[in-house]
This record gives sequence, C-alpha cells and structure tokens, in this order.
Amino acid sequence: MRALIVDDEKNIRESLKKYLGLEDIEAAGAESAEEGLALLEKERYDAVILDLKLPGMSGLDALEKIQQRGILTPVLMISAHGQIPDAVAALKSGAKDYLVKPFDPAELLIKLRGLVEDRRRESVIEAGNRSCPQSAMTGQTAVMLRLSQQIDRIAAADVTVLITGESGTGKEVAAREIHARSPHAEEPFAAVNIGGIHEGLMESELFGHEKGSFTGAMARKQGLFELAGRGTIFLDEVGEMPAALQVKLLRVLQEKKIRRLGGSADIPVNARIISATNRDLEKLIQEGRFREDLYYRLNVFRLVMPPLRERHEDIPLLTGRLLEKLCRRMGRPRPRLADGVMDTLRGYSFPGNVRELENILERALIYCAGGVITQEDVSLHRREIPLRELLPQDAPPAQPGPLSAPDAAEPPSLDDIERRAILDALERCGGNRTKAAETLGLSRKTILNKLRSWGM
Repeated sequence: MRALIVDDEKNIRESLKKYLGLEDIEAAGAESAEEGLALLEKERYDAVILDLKLPGMSGLDALEKIQQRGILTPVLMISAHGQIPDAVAALKSGAKDYLVKPFDPAELLIKLRGLVEDRRRESVIEAGNRSCPQSAMTGQTAVMLRLSQQIDRIAAADVTVLITGESGTGKEVAAREIHARSPHAEEPFAAVNIGGIHEGLMESELFGHEKGSFTGAMARKQGLFELAGRGTIFLDEVGEMPAALQVKLLRVLQEKKIRRLGGSADIPVNARIISATNRDLEKLIQEGRFREDLYYRLNVFRLVMPPLRERHEDIPLLTGRLLEKLCRRMGRPRPRLADGVMDTLRGYSFPGNVRELENILERALIYCAGGVITQEDVSLHRREIPLRELLPQDAPPAQPGPLSAPDAAEPPSLDDIERRAILDALERCGGNRTKAAETLGLSRKTILNKLRSWGM
C-alpha cells in the first residue's frame, strides 16, 4: 500500500511515515496542499491523509480540487477538536472518513486499511456492473460480422480466450460481449488492469489473503478470482505480469484452484479467464519476459480485434452511434455533419482506432457552433493550433520559438514547457492519449488530469 500524508507539521508527517513504514505501508509526505496535489498527479497512491488546516490552500479546497480532477484515491481527513464541523463538511464533499487530533496511530491504520479495501471492492463492483458499450463492436463489414460469429462460438464454449489488438480497438468491449452472450451472463464480470496494480499487491488482489498472512492483514480478503464466481475474470495488459505471478497464474489454469496468500487450503475457482494485450507476446517469450507454457494456456482461442483502418466502411455507422451516445451524455441534440466531413473521417488512418474516433467526435461537439459539425471541428487534433486557442483565456500562453532559445527575453515557464510537450505528443500520436503518455513516460491518468486542469 502507498499513502500520501499532507500536513504542514513536519513532526506529524515524519512520525506517521515511520509508523506506517513499520506496517509495510510506503508513505510520502507533503507540507502543503499544492505539493500534495502535484504528487497525486504524478504518482499513484492508495490513500491520502489530509489535514484540514494548511497554509495557503486549505484541506477543504484541496479536497475539492481532488474531486474536480477526477482523482479517485480515498481521502482521510485530520481535524482538530474545533474543526469538527469542517470535517463533517469534508465528508459531504467526498472525504471517506476523518480523525480528530490527537489520535491513536492504530486507529489511523485501521481506518486507512478499511478505506483501501472499500475502494478495491467498489472497483470490482463498478467493473461488474458497467454496461457493455456497443460502439467498438458496431459494424457491417465482413471482418466485423466474422468477429461477431467468433464471439458467439467462444461465449457458448466457455474456453480461455486471448484478445489481441492495438490500443483503442475495443478489447475490453469484446471481453464483456463474450461474457454477456455466455450462459453465465448473470454472474460477475471482474476486470483488472495488470499494468495498473503495484507488483507487491498483485497476488493479494488476484488470489486474496488470510488474516495475519502479512503485517497489516487484519482480516481475510477474497481475491478477484473468488469474487468472479462462475462469471468472468478479465486480465487486461497481461503482458505486463511479473514473472513470479506468471507461475501462479499458470497453476490456476492447470488445476482450476487458487490458494490465498498465507493460506494452506486450495480453493476451486470456476471463472472463465479472458486476457488481453496490445503487446507482441511471442516477442516477449523470445526475450524471456513471458512464459511460453503460460502463453499456450491463455491462447486456447485467439480473438484478434481489427484496427479501424481495416474497416473504413464502418466509420459512418460508428460515427452515428458514437454521436448518439455523446449527445445523450451531454444532454444536447445531435448535430448534422457538414458536406465533406464524413469523407474526411473515412480518409483518416486512425492510429488510435475507435477510441480516437470517439475523442475526435467529443471534441467536435464541444467546438462546433450551432447544429453543424464542420471540417474545422473534426480536424482540430491534426492541425497546429496555438496554445492560446486550446487553453482557457486566463491561462498564460506558451512562449514561441525553441524552448531553449538563449536570446529569449522571457524564457518559458515549466508549465508552458509541460503544456507544449503534452500537446505536441498528442498531435504526433493522432490524439491517442495512451500512446502520448507512453511517449512522454507518464501515466494516461496524468495526461487526462492535465488536460482537464487546462479546461480541455
């Protein structure tokens, strides 16, 4: 577990860091709300311990910023006796719990672990209840009709499936469709992004743990394999799985049993395993980074998601479905497309696939005037646009010219450089935020948070 402590009192930060460290919880500290927000955008934390009274931006204001930026990390507020009404207000604003100073560190630990466990279970429930979007599966081309037929056969056969394809082609959508068409459609669909889980937590997340199996294991916890029941467990980005866990997953596939961390009894599991990757697993095998025997166990049935450039005939139908969904979400009437717009879309290669098409249409709906989407609206992501057009009017524009120009009268700020780097990467990647993040060495969440903070 990783926790962030935001408190202006150094002795509190340091003592909490030491105490949590004894409980195998990695903790970082921030002395101001501004510093804490910056860390939350750069790093992944499982929980935030946030003091209400801070210099500069208050804890309540920081909580509001966390909510606005879509950061889902649960927040535990710390307040003094006279700040209890503010603590209650914080709970109404999205904080998950609070403690009053002085508090017992053991109580903090219990609350902290409870918040993290609650968030984990919420994520599983969200994954299981999320409706299956049909947009990526929309199409009347021969390749999509064949894909639908394959899904019908896979759903009925209850076999292990490996879904491959480029980013944005709809691999998770296909997995959900397989589950929805299967005889166990009423059972849970548990989705987990292997690349998004800390390596030290991955085994407990998948297989669960017994009480006392490690420091801080206060109670038995079921893993995703148990929570999935007779439904489906979807392992996204399976190519990112560490070697030690590959061995354990292979055992699950061979024996249809799991063993909780710290446990001695084997537990039968009945969930169908569907995995997905945009990586070349055969190449990873050659490099010694993925087990060949695991690959053959996962690859009982291979489903290849076609890139959008191979089914341009589906773009008009896809565009219609996506516009309907976006307009319904935005609560606005559907605009019509100006002459030539559809030809422009059909002539584009879409390196980001269906996800990129949706991003283009969403942006076009924001920029279009009246009830017509024009050529200008759909080509925004491919032409060079001055930052002053993309950012809020009160945001400082980026400095023109080379970033390192020695003769510049006023050098660009770090924020200007950051904006330019992210927007340039997005343009090079055709608007694909995942690829842009990989290019810059950032997480996709950081890219999204930055765009949101700039009003984009």
